[in-house]
Amino acid sequence: MKNKEELFGNLFGTIDLFNEEHLEVILSTMDKEHAIYYLVEAVKCAYNRGIYTIGESEVISKSIRVFSKLGDSTQTNEK
Repeated sequence: MKNKEELFGNLFGTIDLFNEEHLEVILSTMDKEHAIYYLVEAVKCAYNRGIYTIGESEVISKSIRVFSKLGDSTQTNEK
């Protein structure tokens, strides 16, 4: 059985990094869609770590939903 490759690190508790080059690939190939994904993951991570108050969490959650809806309608219109 092959040993699982050791991780170089982890971003936001959800994105595994396999080596330093993997991080460089993420940074150098990031587009708007990936950037939004990373921002949402960062916000969720901070929330899970207790960084935000309840009110701040509500505002951020609503902002993500509004932005996601806008992104969905933009993608629909582009097709």
